[in-house]
Amino acid sequence: MYAIVTAGGIPQPEEPLYVHSKGDSKALIDIAGKPMIQWTLDALNAARQVDEIILVGLSAKSGLVSAKPVHYLSNQGRMLANVVAGVHKALELDPKTEYVLIVSSDIPALKGEMVDWLVSKCMETRDDIYYGVCPREVMEARFPGSKRTYTRLKDIDLCGADINLTHVRMATEHLDLWEQLIGNRKSPMRQASLVGLDTFWKVITRSATLDELVEHVCRRLNIKGRAIVWERAEPCMDVDKPHQLELLRADLEAQQAKEKRAAKSAERKAAKAAAVKETVKKAPAKKPAAKKAEPKAKANPKPKTPVKKK
Repeated sequence: MYAIVTAGGIPQPEEPLYVHSKGDSKALIDIAGKPMIQWTLDALNAARQVDEIILVGLSAKSGLVSAKPVHYLSNQGRMLANVVAGVHKALELDPKTEYVLIVSSDIPALKGEMVDWLVSKCMETRDDIYYGVCPREVMEARFPGSKRTYTRLKDIDLCGADINLTHVRMATEHLDLWEQLIGNRKSPMRQASLVGLDTFWKVITRSATLDELVEHVCRRLNIKGRAIVWERAEPCMDVDKPHQLELLRADLEAQQAKEKRAAKSAERKAAKAAAVKETVKKAPAKKPAAKKAEPKAKANPKPKTPVKKK
């Protein structure tokens, strides 16, 4: 499967992340010694379900590393345009492509096994679009203080994921609506109002469950969709604000330190095992101890034949 990574965002001077990006792409902001997007690429490289990567918004000169093929596309100016360009590239590379992953470049805590889980979960059905959500308790347990924006429904408080799966036909239908929905992705209320006033009312009054809302929106848009509820927060933890950047920097630095300690411990154990093996190899072989001769058993004397008296 192709993974389309969107990396076109460039923070402007009035935006809070500008001090960290210094006029460059947000995706290249350093996190624990690597560009933020490199962490995302590492996860996609580790995922068995991802074959190739289409990166929109950066060039090959960015110095990114990937064991899997990466196809670079220039920034199209808007997020939806970047996604559409990525889908068209996937179809150009393989006209039989049906589904693609849409991945934001700013989820550095993502792991390969999470990507594989998402693809397997989505492919249990054949819908048009799959949208991931993370319950508030999952997010706040993993990243306390993340201060995410939550949508409050009848049965769940949730925030959206930044890696989702869609059928390629969604890149050619409802484009005007998708443009507005993506443009207001940080405001669930505005998104709901774009779908319809009845949808807005269901959200603002918390009168619908997640499944009911998905069914209602899909009916309004004439599509088949499914919500994927994550039990992991990492795919939904993006970097929009400085405090979220610092949170993920601390988290990934701690993760790196833990991995280094584990690697050193493994090295010490391996070295110790090798030393023991070498010592055993060099030690002179011990001569087998001579067996003590077993005492010969005394022969039983023959019984005397009694002499018969005459």
